[in-house]
Amino acid sequence: MTQRRIFTVGITGASGAIYGVRLTQELLKLGHKIHLVVTEAGWQVFEQELDWKIKDRNIVIDEQFQRFVGELHFHSLHDFSAPIASGSYQVDGMVVIPCSMGTLSGIANGASGNLLERAADVVLKEGKKLIIVPRETPLHQIHLENMLKLAKAGARILPAMPGFYHKPRTIDELVNHLVGKVLDSLEVEHSLFKRWGENIGET
Repeated sequence: MTQRRIFTVGITGASGAIYGVRLTQELLKLGHKIHLVVTEAGWQVFEQELDWKIKDRNIVIDEQFQRFVGELHFHSLHDFSAPIASGSYQVDGMVVIPCSMGTLSGIANGASGNLLERAADVVLKEGKKLIIVPRETPLHQIHLENMLKLAKAGARILPAMPGFYHKPRTIDELVNHLVGKVLDSLEVEHSLFKRWGENIGET
């Protein structure tokens, strides 16, 4: 049986909301404890890209995430009383997926302007895993400098760049490949995609 671990997932207003949703669902399927934070822009992208009806957010969270075996804790963006706002609360890592350039800047500069930024700051200062999944193109110098600053501080930058060596046939398979790469970085076992070499000899 998989040992339960604790992760924070932050979803921002960058395009690619499905990445954050799929990651959260997969971690919950595996029985892990998840603290979820979604920005206001993130909620708007849920509506625009996934056609979710976001008027009652608690209902949305229940419908999308509560059917899995893991334990979900959803926090509002400005709830600084949440446990993930403190370094004394132990988490195994955090993923911001997808990460907007605004949130990236806030984390890189230690702004802690909301719970998502504060939780990321805590993970960095405690020496835990912070994975940033930027979804923006093209990138200008400020974006790149902020990514470099975070990389130097210990974060892992894992851009939402699809791979094709696994011969994806659907958008779902492309999403699973990216989410699988994130799970690899968290050292969480999964079977979301075929690894290089696994399809040798197949047609």
